[in-house]
Amino acid sequence: MSHDEKNRISVDIYGQSYSIVGRESTSHIRLVASMVDDKMREINTINPSLDTAKLAVLTAVNAVHDYLKLKEELEELENELKRLKG
Repeated sequence: MSHDEKNRISVDIYGQSYSIVGRESTSHIRLVASMVDDKMREINTINPSLDTAKLAVLTAVNAVHDYLKLKEELEELENELKRLKG
């Protein structure tokens, strides 16, 4: 399959079915959906009184936080590599 072709896949996240369209492989899309579902369930375990909308927002906030921390770590490693290469 060409990288320009889109995949359409149905996934379940937190008990809801979603149709996701993307250029990534179906296994990648399933992995992303599974990770979102896991994070929502983890947050729900900590705070079961949250409604689904608030739970989804907190999941998004957590995901972006993790992304920014990883991006920062990558930049630090790239700078260290440049420094070591001289």
